[in-house]
Amino acid sequence: QVQLVESGGGLVQPGGSLRLSCTASGSIFSIDVMGWYRQAPGKQRELVATISSGGTSNYADSVKGRFTVSRDNAKNTVYLQMNSLKPEDTAVYYCNADGVRNTYYSGSFRYWGQGTQVTVSS
Repeated sequence: QVQLVESGGGLVQPGGSLRLSCTASGSIFSIDVMGWYRQAPGKQRELVATISSGGTSNYADSVKGRFTVSRDNAKNTVYLQMNSLKPEDTAVYYCNADGVRNTYYSGSFRYWGQGTQVTVSS
């Protein structure tokens, strides 16, 4: 079984910064893509940013230029640096690991973290 543990959420003023971290633990051989999604009250969960094991990143248009996703493959950890935060960034942020294998030959699975609250308010 694989677990994703997130940290770094909290309350920040508009224009401020936060850094989220997420570490995957358990029986892991490789992880294809790690990333972040968010869900605001009354809205569907949406993609924020993802990064492949090779370092290719993908961002939602709403966060381009403000957020940076990075990854430490050796630690199975993904980060999200969030700058110039806006009230509309307020949401529960979920870590995601996709294409998780526990051996070279095994099938792949997708896992979610428990979520961390980010609130942007003055």
